[in-house]
Amino acid sequence: MATFAYEALNAVGKPQKGTIEASTSEEAIQKIKGQGYFPTSVREQRGAAKKGGEPAAPAAAPKKKPGKSLALGGVSKKVLTAFTRQLSTLQDAGLPLLRSLQILEQQQRPGLMKNVLTGVCEEVEGGSSLSEAFGKYPKAFDRLYVKMVAAGEVGGVLDIILQRLAEFMEKAERLKRKIRGAMVYPTVVISIAMIILTLIMVFIIPKFEEIFRDFGVQLPLLTVALINTSRWVAGTQPDQQIHGWVFVVAAPFALYFFWKLLRKSGPGRAATDTMLLWTPIVGKLIRKTTIARFTRTLGTLISAGVPILEAITITKETSGNYVYEKALGKVHDSIREGETFAGPLRESKTCDAIVVNMIDVGEETGELDAMLMKIADNYDEEVDVAVASLVSLLEPLMVVVLGGIVGTIVVSMFLPLVSMINSLQGGGAI
Repeated sequence: MATFAYEALNAVGKPQKGTIEASTSEEAIQKIKGQGYFPTSVREQRGAAKKGGEPAAPAAAPKKKPGKSLALGGVSKKVLTAFTRQLSTLQDAGLPLLRSLQILEQQQRPGLMKNVLTGVCEEVEGGSSLSEAFGKYPKAFDRLYVKMVAAGEVGGVLDIILQRLAEFMEKAERLKRKIRGAMVYPTVVISIAMIILTLIMVFIIPKFEEIFRDFGVQLPLLTVALINTSRWVAGTQPDQQIHGWVFVVAAPFALYFFWKLLRKSGPGRAATDTMLLWTPIVGKLIRKTTIARFTRTLGTLISAGVPILEAITITKETSGNYVYEKALGKVHDSIREGETFAGPLRESKTCDAIVVNMIDVGEETGELDAMLMKIADNYDEEVDVAVASLVSLLEPLMVVVLGGIVGTIVVSMFLPLVSMINSLQGGGAI
């Protein structure tokens, strides 16, 4: 009989180490499984001399773990969603947790996610729970993620929680892709239109200005304004140091950075979020998106077994909108004092009456998590309709605006030409 050293996981995923006597490694694995453990490593001990006086074989040198690759930024939601789905599948198949993490770590490409999973494997192998290991890498796993995993570990339903978490992340990413995809078309059209208008201002309008100057035509105010704009864009105004087209190109980037800087401060974020909610057309879309997000997050947390006060706190931090954060803060205080969920939400007027009533019914029937998920599904569909309506509205709106700009340029250039033609005809009659 040989002695085998083993590393294994118990039923709740805690690592166990020990030795067992068996004739072969297969027999050792079966004995370990018979004790209720999931073996992750089984190897024969070779420290002592073998029977018959044969010298013991030298112990194999420990494998050197590969170094971590350089990685910047954070883990993308797409990569994290794929990892969650894969881990859920492996856990559902009954594979030991550590082995599942090692498999997923090996198949990752060099980068931040691989580095994170290497660290998570080391933490779990060292005796930490999965949620504790995830909590040490906030760039990859946010508080919502860690709390849901912790709830799954406590309840012994980690595979189910990971599946729900994967579905939650997939739906959130799908919604985000739809909104981004809807913005691609107008962004491209507006960018191309701005480039064309800049080229017209720099190269075309100055040619017409030379013609008008040669003929000495009295220019209308509209044409004078257009020529002055063209000079500013082309940088031909007296004492002009910087070409105007530089400002045209830099303006979108400057606005973007100003917006980001403004949202860094508390008052700035409060003002911008409130303004966005009251913006025509866009505000309704943001409202529906935020409601879908916070109801799905809260419903997922409650169904996972996270205490409701902690679930509301996490939802508040991940809602993405100051107005709804404030409303959820009041809901948290209300529940802590033994009052209802729906009351403060109704007073805040941040949600439609149907949402408040459904939450009220969910509280009364004890099915709050299921009701929140129904609200999220319903609002996801409404967001799809709102995005489609916004795209269909933007197309004719852009045609009208661009047509108006081009029409103004054409009229401005042709008014002096009409005066020139009339003066030439008058001169020919004399």
